[in-house]
Amino acid sequence: TLSIRRRCMLRRPIASLRLSPARLMSHWSSVPLGAPDPILGLVEAFKLDPSPDKISLSVGAYRTDEGKPWVLPSIMDAERRVLAKGADKEYLPITGLAPFVNLAREFAMGKESPAIQQKRCASVQTLSGTGACRVVGEFYAKFLAPAFAGEKVPIYLPKPSWGNHAKIFSAAGMEVRTYRYWDPSTLGLDLPGMLEDLGNAPEGAAVLLHACAHNPTGVDPTQEQWGAISAVLKKRNLSVFLDSAYQGFASGDAEADAYAMRKLEEDGHHYALSQSFAKNFGLYGERVGALSMICASPEEAERVESQLKLIIRPMYSSPPLAGARIVHEVLSDPALCAQWRAECAIMAKRIIDMRAALKTAMIKAGSTKNWDHITQQIGMFCFSGMTPDQVKSLKDDHHVYITGDGRISMAGVTTSNVDYIAKAIHAVTSA
Repeated sequence: TLSIRRRCMLRRPIASLRLSPARLMSHWSSVPLGAPDPILGLVEAFKLDPSPDKISLSVGAYRTDEGKPWVLPSIMDAERRVLAKGADKEYLPITGLAPFVNLAREFAMGKESPAIQQKRCASVQTLSGTGACRVVGEFYAKFLAPAFAGEKVPIYLPKPSWGNHAKIFSAAGMEVRTYRYWDPSTLGLDLPGMLEDLGNAPEGAAVLLHACAHNPTGVDPTQEQWGAISAVLKKRNLSVFLDSAYQGFASGDAEADAYAMRKLEEDGHHYALSQSFAKNFGLYGERVGALSMICASPEEAERVESQLKLIIRPMYSSPPLAGARIVHEVLSDPALCAQWRAECAIMAKRIIDMRAALKTAMIKAGSTKNWDHITQQIGMFCFSGMTPDQVKSLKDDHHVYITGDGRISMAGVTTSNVDYIAKAIHAVTSA
């Protein structure tokens, strides 16, 4: 009977009712393996290399002449002061730590900035410079769109640019285009090509400029060249985005490194500005950054800030607290700020000294090539001009690791390894 059959079914072992493993299907079985990050992949390869001669020149993080990370004494002092205050660990507002944000934009734009003085600068704290790029990308994709009739909003990046820029703006829904910047024949700035490409950009398009210490080339425009660039940007009514990751670290003088930011405001550009405090303050893992947008009026700034908040809220809700407090502590105390400026100059000087040492070592190694570009470039990186094959040989035959485009992180060059590096570069470039 039916009741007997039901009782029999209930007596079956539970295990017999389970699906066999073959019939189970993961929701993620079709997910492909993602491509490794080029730089992080080099780091992993370097770690696995058993050679005692191996040298890593790929990661953009400062190292001492002993090859060690350096936590700046001013930063340690600031952190001790912050802890001594016993402040809470509550969430920050969406816009971040207001005292930090105010001092951060003054640091870049200057205390006398008209936009700051007239309260027409919308600013928010971000997840370092990367977060600022993503937030402004989302903002551009939405609010520059009406001028492009349903097409993706174009953003022009220098060719080359930081490897993550194109990925960030593409993920934000923008169309990534490029303008000429690096001239491989001179190993310097292609100013005519840059001006021509920007002059042909559609009116209202976004354009990204590196405020100082261009990554990866280390080639910056002169003050006179910035004037010519500014004129073209203004003529085409382009939406300017300045990415500042090395203020103070480039030349050792934060005020000198701020030239482009202050020049463009003086020329009337209502630009957006990304700031990172990773390199110059040594706060790599704290993710301290800011995004500021110059507006036409306080009322416009209020509206822009409200839209930035709407972008940030579903993205990461609010920024981290600790690093912002540290930077604020430094920038708000004249004596501590002066100490930081001196320490930042020490980092910059070591990089500059290593550039000179590498150039001298190249000549000593027997190279007859012109290596003037090593000392003419500025900032963390040297764009060597080496080909991908030469870069591969440098790694495979000499255990010196640099990125595939020939970029050398000068922070990894020391007085103890510079001769070996020079001999290795000479070997692969003279073959």
